[in-house]
Amino acid sequence: MTLAERAGAAMSRLRPTGGTSRIVGGELIWALRDVSFEIVPGEVVGIIGRNGAGKSTLLKVLSRITEPTNGYADIHGRVGSLLEIGIGFHPELTGRENIYLYGAILGLKKREIERRFDEIVAFAEVERFLDTPVKRYSSGMTVRIAFAVAAHLEPEILLVDEVLAVGDLAFQKKCLGKMTGIASEGRTVLFVSHNMAVIQSLCQRGILLQDGHVVRDAPIDQAVAAYLKTLEQVVSENLLERTDREGHHDMRFAALSITSHRDDGPPRALATGQPARFDFTVTEAHPRLSCAFTVFNNLGHPVATFNSAIASSDDGWSSSADRYSCELDELPLTPGRYRIDIELRDDAHLQDSIEGAAFFDVEPGALAGRPVSLDERRGDILIRHKWRLPR
Repeated sequence: MTLAERAGAAMSRLRPTGGTSRIVGGELIWALRDVSFEIVPGEVVGIIGRNGAGKSTLLKVLSRITEPTNGYADIHGRVGSLLEIGIGFHPELTGRENIYLYGAILGLKKREIERRFDEIVAFAEVERFLDTPVKRYSSGMTVRIAFAVAAHLEPEILLVDEVLAVGDLAFQKKCLGKMTGIASEGRTVLFVSHNMAVIQSLCQRGILLQDGHVVRDAPIDQAVAAYLKTLEQVVSENLLERTDREGHHDMRFAALSITSHRDDGPPRALATGQPARFDFTVTEAHPRLSCAFTVFNNLGHPVATFNSAIASSDDGWSSSADRYSCELDELPLTPGRYRIDIELRDDAHLQDSIEGAAFFDVEPGALAGRPVSLDERRGDILIRHKWRLPR
């Protein structure tokens, strides 16, 4: 079937069956196995799951980048895809030339690209660097052009992987707005992300993958709830032995602990307004290595991020040769259950990243001498502040 015939089809249907495999260390590993589902025109579907679940492989199969070992993916309609950073870009060519190259790869004719060129450039906001070779672009700039081209070829089906996380916050919001607009026009969107807040705001349906299998295909809130449960199931594993991690792994997380105590006090349960300490043991540390962790609430929405690279250290207090420690004088979290994702970076390189590295509970406590209970919960963070009241 030709692309023109597909684009004119009245139905957009994706139905991969069978699987995709590869040989790793002499062992057959199935990235996808017995995956089968259908998506109708106009659906916005979130593909979720832990690292290594098969999400990116699924989008590559649907984009015709990877052929399945067996089975097939039946796709009707023009597909626009934004997967790994740099796919379809030539580093020696300029941004202008790569717009034409990437558009051609996605199925656009030259006159179609010319007709949309100014609109693509305006959306990507890279006018000043159009005639600069892409090899001098940052990853964020490359994503800007790639998404702008993919979104403006008027696809019936748009496939987007986690790469949007590379861009700055303002551009991420712009891209999400564009995807919302595409969905409102009755087109189909498949979106892979670890950001559950974005997934829930954009998608109506969720497909949860685990070890290459579909374990839940349900309305997005139910799929996200099932996904969060899978994160808790692996917390009991030895952190150093966790395989669902990303990065170069020259330096890795070995252990972590979350306590409510100082060096001179006994450990206690975490409570609102009380001291809290997060300790991260690593296999190796050096001055350029930074440690960061993000706290998520029980809905999977990010609440706060703590990063050793942007925080001041206390010269009078140090941890140890292989440990990063973050102390809070007063834990500002309201009562509830939270999880943390952790990350090690060496300069600009990701060394280690683990999603759902730990879960912890916060009990009712007091902030500034005032009790904080479950009944008073509004949001996840309490911020110290002052009021001026009428006389």
